[in-house]
Amino acid sequence: MEHATKVDFVTAIKARTKKLVLDSIRFYQSLPKTEEARIIGRQFIRSASSVGANYRAACRSRSKAEFYAKLSIVVEEADETAFWIEILTESNITDSFNAQPLLKEVNEILAIVAKARKTLSTNKQ
Repeated sequence: MEHATKVDFVTAIKARTKKLVLDSIRFYQSLPKTEEARIIGRQFIRSASSVGANYRAACRSRSKAEFYAKLSIVVEEADETAFWIEILTESNITDSFNAQPLLKEVNEILAIVAKARKTLSTNKQ
């Protein structure tokens, strides 16, 4: 039963991180066509897409150490994505109403993956 739960968890997070990337693309497309929106938006889209790509890579890792390393990248990139969303809203490039659902989701993914990574490091000892 425990294995099914783990597989369900991995599948659910894989789907959420992929949806995050797709939602981020749509959000990026909605940004104003200004130079600063383009520059910051590119940073945002790079980190957001890295969340999904690196979680997927983590699921294919060959060892616990590799899984932990990839999960660490996911944590970093999710945190960076949240940072860029905050910059986009606090600089008034976009309004927080449009950004809030995406920020909420990236923070939830960040919390889940950070907890999974902490659990993994605790189990190593």
